[in-house]
Amino acid sequence: MLKRLVTSLIALMMLVGLTACAPSGPAAPVEIRKGVIEQINATEIKNSHETGVGAVVGGLGGLGVGALIGSGTGKAVAMVLGAIGGAVAGNEIQKHYDKPVAGQQIFVRTSNGVLVSVTQPTGNLRVGQHVYIEGSGTDARVVPQ
Repeated sequence: MLKRLVTSLIALMMLVGLTACAPSGPAAPVEIRKGVIEQINATEIKNSHETGVGAVVGGLGGLGVGALIGSGTGKAVAMVLGAIGGAVAGNEIQKHYDKPVAGQQIFVRTSNGVLVSVTQPTGNLRVGQHVYIEGSGTDARVVPQ
C-alpha cells in the first residue's frame, strides 16, 4: 500500500513538473533588425537556475529509490536515507550549474541609428561586423549576417 502511494505521489509530481515546462501558447514572431557592432565588452553572465531545485529533485528521487528497498522499519529508514542522500547529491550537482558563464556585452548600431546593447555567451563576433539582432528584451541575440 505504501509503495503504491509513494509511486503515485512521485508520478504526480513528475507530471506537475513536466506540465510547468510546457509552452503556454503559440510563439510570437521573432523581431529581426540589422546593424553593425560598435563595441564588445567581456562580462560574466549569472546563472538563472532557482536555488534549491537540485536538492528538492534529488530528495524526491532518493525517496523514490528508498521506497523500493526493504520492508517495514527498514523501508522507512531506506526512504529517509534515500531522501537525504538524494538532496545532498542534487545540491552538489546544482552547484556545478550555478557558476557564471563567460559572456559579451555587444553594442550594435542598427540601420535606423539606434544603439542596442545585448549580453550573450561569448561567440565569434568582432567590432565592425554586420549582424542581425534577433528577438527583443532578455531573449535578444546577436548573430552574424
